Amino acid sequence: MSFSWFVARRYLTARRGQAFISLISLVSILGVGVGVMALIIALALMTGVQGELRDRIIGTAAHVYVFKLDGSIENVAAERARLTLPGVVGTAPAVSEGAAIFGSIAQQTKTGVIKGIDPALEPEVTDIVAALAAGSGSLAALSNRPDGAKDGILLGADLAASLGVRVGDVIRVTTAAVTASPAGLVPRHRFMEVVGIFRFGFNLVDTTYALVTLGTAASLLERAGPDMMQIRLVDIEQAPAVRKSLQQRLGQNYQVSDWIEINGPLYSALWLEKIAISLAIGLIVMVAALNIVASLVLLVMEKTRDVAILRTMGAPARVIRRIFVYQGLVIGLVGTGAGAVLGVTACLLAERYKLIKMPGDVYQITYLPFRVEPLDLVTVVVSAIVVCLVATIYPSRRAGQIDPAEALRNE
Repeated sequence: MSFSWFVARRYLTARRGQAFISLISLVSILGVGVGVMALIIALALMTGVQGELRDRIIGTAAHVYVFKLDGSIENVAAERARLTLPGVVGTAPAVSEGAAIFGSIAQQTKTGVIKGIDPALEPEVTDIVAALAAGSGSLAALSNRPDGAKDGILLGADLAASLGVRVGDVIRVTTAAVTASPAGLVPRHRFMEVVGIFRFGFNLVDTTYALVTLGTAASLLERAGPDMMQIRLVDIEQAPAVRKSLQQRLGQNYQVSDWIEINGPLYSALWLEKIAISLAIGLIVMVAALNIVASLVLLVMEKTRDVAILRTMGAPARVIRRIFVYQGLVIGLVGTGAGAVLGVTACLLAERYKLIKMPGDVYQITYLPFRVEPLDLVTVVVSAIVVCLVATIYPSRRAGQIDPAEALRNE
């Protein structure tokens, strides 16, 4: 054990007549711990919200969308071949538009989005199969209809609940497309049988979307065929690069968008919130660092006589400085370690038991997720230790500058 560490350890132990200084050191440790814990929880919260929203969005939608601007897609197979690029693992046609949906009980009416899909290709670009497993029905029931049966439709779980319908019920769908009749132009409508209910866990989709076959959608919406292609990638982060490549290849008759571009405002807002919260809570660590400065300065004042004696016995100034650096570093390490353990524990418990519930119709997620990223944890711990170490510079330098003769004369 080095001499500096031995003296620093003795100074950290409360002795009679030094209880006030020890209390300030304890408050400094608590301040660092609370700051580190709060910062870890805040970062885990923002990271969890970003990740949860991203997973929900990616599960419900494709990574890249290709919209045909000058009409419908006539040859889907040829269009899929044109969209084959390295990193593309799935493509599927689709068409969508708003519609009014009438329930079978008390004529409940909701505004939703009718999306026409190819039941064989849709699982390549979205997690519809897993979403149906969480609900009821099957994707194959859309296209495999018995002779004389009504067209099938899949409803989002919340949309079905608001309409008061279940699998097997018949609903009416009305679109903005019109049909000529003896009474004039009337909106197109069709009675359909609910063959499945899906739940993606993303409120925007579960409350508004209804899925039908491409043929049914084309008839209802008065389209010749699908007007967009959905693309799924191996690496979702490559979506912007794939979008640019496809836009150059396809030309001006197509508009290509990716999931990052579509949800850009949401992620920008979440990123700004993460930075703002981190800076605000980081001030707690700074306040704790000031407490370390105060406790060490008071300790230097209290130990002036001891330091003077050590200097007269031959202890160099660097050894004296090291004593107080070690003491401040121990305060920082203990506080940071305790705060990190408590912060990670709190995040794991909150994530496992979903302690904080949220209204899904407002925030798109039903609880606050907490995800502790190793990089965030290391950054917080290292930053806190560095701040605490910097806080020891002034007190330790002041201790090293004490003049033994002057200090003993004043005593």
